[in-house]
Amino acid sequence: MEWDWNFVWQIMPTLLQGFKITIVATVLGAMVAIVIGLVFAVLRMTAPKPIAQVTGFIVEFIRGTPLLVQLYFLFFVLPDIGIRLPALVAGVIGLGIHYGTYIAEVYRAGIENVPRGQWEAAKATNLTTRQAWIHVILPQAIPPMIPALANYMIAMFKETPLLSAITVLELMNQAKSIANSNYRYIEPMTLVGVFFLVISLISVFFLRRLEARYSRVDER
Repeated sequence: MEWDWNFVWQIMPTLLQGFKITIVATVLGAMVAIVIGLVFAVLRMTAPKPIAQVTGFIVEFIRGTPLLVQLYFLFFVLPDIGIRLPALVAGVIGLGIHYGTYIAEVYRAGIENVPRGQWEAAKATNLTTRQAWIHVILPQAIPPMIPALANYMIAMFKETPLLSAITVLELMNQAKSIANSNYRYIEPMTLVGVFFLVISLISVFFLRRLEARYSRVDER
């Protein structure tokens, strides 16, 4: 089968629409993951022992099960108990919770790297625990985490094709629909690969700059 440029231009608007959904799912999923990850990390580090243990079990359970299974659970199983989520919402929640468990470990490592003296200084200045977290600990802990967080965002972007399994009309699902309708697979599937490759290369470029920037900060 030969490459058909006319077919490429014909299907490009549909693929771009799917690509937009892919980007939206990644961005929203990243926002959920960043918040969920912080909640998991703080609970495991500061909550009473029973709550910390339950949180730890939840984190390990989510990390130990495939993302695809979790997406199926959110979209196909929850309706059986009366909870119906739109496909994109289920996908964003699935991505966010799954990657939030990994990001929680990044947060925990970053927080543990803040010198103990900073906690003591915050206490000495009569800051509340909440104020210490917001104004002292997190501003020092988060910047060195940024390269690792960005790495997980790239990984999340690459996993968005799994959302096609729950009918999200992202890039991969649109490509499959085009291919199955026209019995031509080479153009849509190649273009999907090109889209992901280009965005991944751009993301890796910025990731390397982040790593270089924060490694210089650490050396100081």
